[in-house]
Amino acid sequence: MIFATFPLAEALGAVLAHSHRLPGRVLKKGAVLDAAAIAALREAGRDSVVAARFEPDDVAENEAAERLAAAVAAPGLQPGRAGTGRVNLHATGAGLLRVEATQVDRINAVHESLTLGTLPDDVVVAAREMVATIKVIPFAVPGPVLAEVEQLAAAVPALTLHPFRPLRAGLVLTELPGLKESVTDATIAATEARVSALSGTLLPPLRCPHAEEAIAASLRRLLAGGAELLLVAGASATVDRRDVGPAGVVRAGGAIDHFGMPVDPGNLICLGHIGTVPAYVLPGCARSPRPNGIDRVLARVFAGLPVGAAEVMRMGVGGLLKDTSARPLPRARAAGRPPEAMAPAPRRPRIAAVVLAAGTSTRMGPRNKLLVADRGGKPMIARVVDNVLSSAARPVVVVTGHQAEAVRAALGGRPVGWVQASDYAAGLSASLKAGIAALPEEATAALVCLGDMPLVTGRMIDRLLAAYDPDEGRAIVVPTHQGQAGNPVLWDRAFFPEILALSGDKGARELLRHHAEQVVEVEVEDAVLRDFDTPESLARLPQRLRPVDVG
Repeated sequence: MIFATFPLAEALGAVLAHSHRLPGRVLKKGAVLDAAAIAALREAGRDSVVAARFEPDDVAENEAAERLAAAVAAPGLQPGRAGTGRVNLHATGAGLLRVEATQVDRINAVHESLTLGTLPDDVVVAAREMVATIKVIPFAVPGPVLAEVEQLAAAVPALTLHPFRPLRAGLVLTELPGLKESVTDATIAATEARVSALSGTLLPPLRCPHAEEAIAASLRRLLAGGAELLLVAGASATVDRRDVGPAGVVRAGGAIDHFGMPVDPGNLICLGHIGTVPAYVLPGCARSPRPNGIDRVLARVFAGLPVGAAEVMRMGVGGLLKDTSARPLPRARAAGRPPEAMAPAPRRPRIAAVVLAAGTSTRMGPRNKLLVADRGGKPMIARVVDNVLSSAARPVVVVTGHQAEAVRAALGGRPVGWVQASDYAAGLSASLKAGIAALPEEATAALVCLGDMPLVTGRMIDRLLAAYDPDEGRAIVVPTHQGQAGNPVLWDRAFFPEILALSGDKGARELLRHHAEQVVEVEVEDAVLRDFDTPESLARLPQRLRPVDVG
């Protein structure tokens, strides 16, 4: 690739290195300079431009990113579409992500132009969660370099996702005189939350005396009831592999494989099995929902990975999960901050959705367009909100105004927040401002959705969310179809003050021009251009979404 300052006479077909704001238009970084762009630069008084020109064996950044993503992707990991030389990989379902660090290092060491970043090894991921990102640094990559990295990536998997299995877990709780009922209830609640989070189900827990034979009898009952995982929560902590809990596993016909683990809290876990069914005596910290060693163990079990002595003894790195007062400067006391201030930052931004449903619907005639029901009896606003709820956007806030009670009734029971735009008749900006003002502080961005666009699916919305990355200048995400901008539009929190200053019957479209360098466009289906706000437009809905009185 040749990177240089080119005279405009020699710049045709080159890739623009920096954005240029010109009268009437913006030429964005990465644009291929055509005759019209060069003419616009010349009219603006420019005689040269910094750009890149590809050599014969160069591969453009987006194609290179897509090819490397295809080589790295494994079952359960779905590459997204390339944009500005980046492709993100997302999990298609919940599971345990394993990362081969040495292989990732080998890939990154081939050439500075190709990079692969991942989540840490051995982490639980949710469906649609981003697990890795591929970024091509320059505008193009030498073809031989890309081929070498593709071959390397295909040789040894750098990433594997192990889907969680829907195991049935059985829980035995032992009791001693003086043990509070609240302690037992907390243990059940914490265990059920852990199991369900890993796609499992908890069988009805069994309570028994803190005695070897009683524990054994309870374990046998759970096995007969179909338990595929056995857990014992003792009323007293296990202090030896021959203690009451482990002894109960042995008496039920099992064996103890390992006692203890280099994870704190969670040191005193006891791992065993009865036949092919894992049987674990839990540490006392398992009564709490806070992260501890049992979470590491259960994730591997539900992912179908081995959990023996060798695997547990390799959990020491990263195994310190809590502070101790023995340390001279515990993290929670650093800089005088309270413990809750030291909570780890979330791995991904929290993007809220604002659904505008306050308009007077004057163009639809006597009917409120949002309440028009399809052939299945579902109102249009319910279809829109259900699509938004099927995406990763949270929370979802619905802005009401005209016929607010009817709109609320149409969405009855759905997990959304509500805000009333008291001055909704003043125009679209009033509804938009009410929705933005109602978002929680932790929302890093907002996706503004229109209540009359029922063809925009959750899958389309998730593609917009995946494109958002303010650190890389993608702070506003606009869906397009064949070059025409549509809705919904995603706005970073940095633009909320400007949105709140809008007035009149207009949205935030004018802000797009002022912040063109922060906009990323995502090409999607024509649904993002199709709103339905007139009686005639209803006939253009798919058959199943038309009202019964529309042919």
